Amino acid sequence: MATASSKTTQDFVPIKEVKNGVVILKDGGMRGILMASSLNFALKSTDEQNSIIYQFQNLLNSLDFSIQIFVQSKRLDIRPYIALLENRYKEQMGDLMKIQTREYIEFIKNFTDNSSIMTKSFFVVIPYSPPLLQTKDNFMGKLLGKKPSVSEDAGKQKIEDFEEHRSQLEQRMSVVEQGLVRSGVRVVQLGTEEIIELYYRIFNPGDMEKPIQLT
Repeated sequence: MATASSKTTQDFVPIKEVKNGVVILKDGGMRGILMASSLNFALKSTDEQNSIIYQFQNLLNSLDFSIQIFVQSKRLDIRPYIALLENRYKEQMGDLMKIQTREYIEFIKNFTDNSSIMTKSFFVVIPYSPPLLQTKDNFMGKLLGKKPSVSEDAGKQKIEDFEEHRSQLEQRMSVVEQGLVRSGVRVVQLGTEEIIELYYRIFNPGDMEKPIQLT
C-alpha cells in the first residue's frame, strides 16, 4: 500500500501535459495563459482612469466563465546589466571614463544590495472544461464488462477532439484579450515553451532569476 511519503512531487502536480500552448490537466480540463502588461494607473488623468475602470468592468460583466489573475513577484536580477557595464568598462579608452564607469558599477551594486527591487509579471489564466459525453451503449458495455470495439476506441478521435476543445478555449481567450486591450493592457498568449518555463519556476522558486522570454 502506497503511503503519502512514497509519493513523488509529480503526483501533486495537476498538470498532465502542455500541448500547442494549452495546459491539459489530469482531470481533462484545459487552460490557456495570457501574459499582460502593467499600467501606471496613478499617472493617468481622471478621465483616463474612469475609462480604464469602465472597460475592465465591461470585460468582467461580459464573461460567462471564471478567470484567474496571477501576479508573480520576484527580485530583480541585476547581473546581466552589471555584466554589460563591465564590458563597457573594458572598452573605455580614457581614464576618466573608466573611473566614472567603475564608480557607476559600484553604485548600482551597492544600491541593489541594500534595496529590495522587485519586478512583477501579470498572467491571466482562462479555463475550459470539455463536456464529458458518454453514449448509452458505451455505458452499458462497460457495465456488462464488454470490451469496446475498434470504432469505440477512445483514442480514435483524440486529435479531432483536442482541436475542437482548443478552438473553444481560444474563443474564450480572444474575448479576454480584446477586453484587456480595450482597457489599455497589452496582451501576449504564452506558447508551450513559455508555459513550461512559467510552471517550472512556480514549482521551483529557487530558479526564478531570468524573465520569461517570449518567442
